[in-house]
Amino acid sequence: MKIVTVKDKKSEAKILHGRVPDFDFKKADKKKISEVAKRMRKLMQENKGVGLSANQIGLDWRMFVAQNEGKFYVIFNPEITSASKQMDECEEGCLSVPEMEKNIKRPYQVTLVGQDKNGKKLKIKAWGLLARIFQHETDHLNGTLIADHKD
Repeated sequence: MKIVTVKDKKSEAKILHGRVPDFDFKKADKKKISEVAKRMRKLMQENKGVGLSANQIGLDWRMFVAQNEGKFYVIFNPEITSASKQMDECEEGCLSVPEMEKNIKRPYQVTLVGQDKNGKKLKIKAWGLLARIFQHETDHLNGTLIADHKD
């Protein structure tokens, strides 16, 4: 398992652009889901990341893993359903866009809905860094990279 970057062959990097389809739990193998999530967490940590979406490793699964303040998240079919008017600007990096850091303005607080690794619905209100991570990873699954954000 490796992280796909914009520097990879066009055929490999293509998965980073365009919306990833919703994950279908009816066609899923629970053992494989757990194994992929575990491997993604390890890869994210080895690369000093705080989030990693499945398309960043070449999978067309609409899911990501994230870690913040010691809590680990595995979220499928994420959607930001509300965002605060209060904005926060911060420098972001991306494991798929090496050697680029960019100041990006994002809502300070968001509500994210999705499913856990068992397909159970979840709703999380997040603010600060966790809200930023959720937005960044959801952007990935929608085909948006940090390089695509306007200054």
